[in-house]
Amino acid sequence: MRTERPVTNPLTAVRNLGILAHVDAGKTTVTERFLYLTGTTHKRGEVHDGTTVTDFDPQERDRGITIFAAAVGCAWDGHRVNLIDTPGHVDFADEVERSLRVLDGAIAVFDAVAGVEPQSESVWRQADRYGVPRIAFVNKLDRAGADLDTAVASIRERLHPAPLVVQLPIGTEDGFTGVVDLLRLRALVWPDTDGPAAEVPVPEGLSAEARRRRRLLEEAVAELHPGALEEFCAESTLSAGTLSTALRDLTRTGDGVVVLCGSAYRNRGIEPLLDAVVAYLPSPLDVPPVRGTYDGGEQERPADPQAPLSALAFKVSAAGTGRLTYLRIYSGAIERGDTVWDPGARRTERIGRILRVQADRHERLERAVAGDIVAVAGLKSVRAGSTLCAPDAPLVLEPPAVADPVVSAAVEARRGTDTERLAAALARLAEEDPSLVVRTDAETGQTVLSGMGELHLEVAVEKIRLATGVEVDVGRPRVACRETVVRGVSGFVFRHVKQDGGSGQFAHVVLDVEPLDDTGSGFDFRSAVVGGRVPQDYVRSVEAGCRDALAEGPVGGFPVTGLRVTLTDGATHVKDSSEQAFRTAGRLGLREALRACESVLLEPVAEVTVTVPEDSVGGVLGDLAARRGRVTGSTTRTGSALVTATVPLAELFGYATRLRSRTQGRGTFTARPTGYARVPGGAAVAR
Repeated sequence: MRTERPVTNPLTAVRNLGILAHVDAGKTTVTERFLYLTGTTHKRGEVHDGTTVTDFDPQERDRGITIFAAAVGCAWDGHRVNLIDTPGHVDFADEVERSLRVLDGAIAVFDAVAGVEPQSESVWRQADRYGVPRIAFVNKLDRAGADLDTAVASIRERLHPAPLVVQLPIGTEDGFTGVVDLLRLRALVWPDTDGPAAEVPVPEGLSAEARRRRRLLEEAVAELHPGALEEFCAESTLSAGTLSTALRDLTRTGDGVVVLCGSAYRNRGIEPLLDAVVAYLPSPLDVPPVRGTYDGGEQERPADPQAPLSALAFKVSAAGTGRLTYLRIYSGAIERGDTVWDPGARRTERIGRILRVQADRHERLERAVAGDIVAVAGLKSVRAGSTLCAPDAPLVLEPPAVADPVVSAAVEARRGTDTERLAAALARLAEEDPSLVVRTDAETGQTVLSGMGELHLEVAVEKIRLATGVEVDVGRPRVACRETVVRGVSGFVFRHVKQDGGSGQFAHVVLDVEPLDDTGSGFDFRSAVVGGRVPQDYVRSVEAGCRDALAEGPVGGFPVTGLRVTLTDGATHVKDSSEQAFRTAGRLGLREALRACESVLLEPVAEVTVTVPEDSVGGVLGDLAARRGRVTGSTTRTGSALVTATVPLAELFGYATRLRSRTQGRGTFTARPTGYARVPGGAAVAR
């Protein structure tokens, strides 16, 4: 292990980065090796043993996956590295979104056998939206079927960056022992036992291949970097210094992605990866100043401890032992006891303790400055996405996007005496995770919990049980169905007449109802009334009433979409007609008209990508067909198959367990909601 220089932690020596990948690509293992090699921990944590630092939650250790983004820090070569280990499962993509909003860089981890997997692509696109520079690490080169070139080809074809491979593996599969550094043409070899890499000459059998790949790297960099091109044209080669500078520039502009390789489980390739983090990923000074708005004006705040404070809350932990708010400080500084301004809530907050976060452990700080990621105790109303700023220099930063929930379940306490405790626990969950929505169904009185997937809801309910001891009964998750018209009616007459003393109500409308288009979405209202038979004010009231009627359709009581309503005629009364009367006529008239139409149910569908062993493909295809799935593609990789299909969301409940059963635990899948499709005759959709 190398001897570290003391960390003075100026802004140039800070790296704020996240680890991104598909589930089971090795993100958490990479993080654990970082902590071990930097001396932050003294024992290697293992996911399969439940001994990792970042997966500290009991559910994460039981399930063997990352569920909650965890922040840790370490020191390497005189630099402070703040790391966020993010989830890889699609149900927890909102955790990734909030983390990426506050990071300056990222490491994308890929499986050397599978290459780019579905969730790898999703998190890559999330990083694209926030302009986060990345380097790539092709992990698990010691596995059977691992191939660096195939993995890099999938990165190029599916993610469309310019991959710049700076290493050549030494050995294949179980014989993988080290890498050749193409910049300096040296070899790094790791012992079978735990220990640091030994720098040795490039093996004779790889010398020619290393020179060839170095040449390809030089040509690729020269094509993308003007400074490198100038030297390449003059010297016909690039020096290691020029290559390193060009790679740093290309990484930070996003024009290229440096690719390294190794095996995190065997502790091979981690030191060069840490070196690449320091060399290529940006410091807070290398990214553009944060931009915000206030009172309609736009402002910039540089990453300067002396500038006015601006910080973004990206995570809230509302545990029973205390409320912690995780902040990224973009400018200025905070000290214990400071008063800060929350412009969203329009109230002041007082900074209590300031904590350096090490997963579930914390170190007290007296002060935090621009570039820091810390947790703060004492903030009462700040939510994820809130801005904190100096009271005399208000600013609102753009919050991370929050995805709409797609799956719902009815939840209730098993014992009536626990109802209030359950309500408090649900409120705390929604406060911690904005992608969880809690509401009360106005018709049934049920408490409905909505989230990003079945696993998301399962984890939330289990968290309540572990934290509070409340036993929760969960109803079958319900999907958000819609209704639409496939055959309309013309000239539907409706008269609304009410006379019970005093001013009466009179409205006469004639409606045409027809399907809007083939997509089954949207609503269009038109008026074809001539001669002023219905005044324009009343026409607008009819439209408002029709929109009211869309809330509940005649088939199953679901919202109605995908139709056009045309007001063709009508009549008024000189005394009893009013805007309210015509709004009522529009609402009741469209309800009656919809009963006369031929309507169908629309159910949400998802694009499902299933990765299974080749010997399990037949059973998986049969199961998808039984779930009313429509297979849209199938490709074969080394030892596995990738099947894509469109499946009704209602049919995916319990699919994860079924898939694991059919594939002896080796199958995985991701689901991405893509819209709505017509429910075929005989298919049941629970309301």
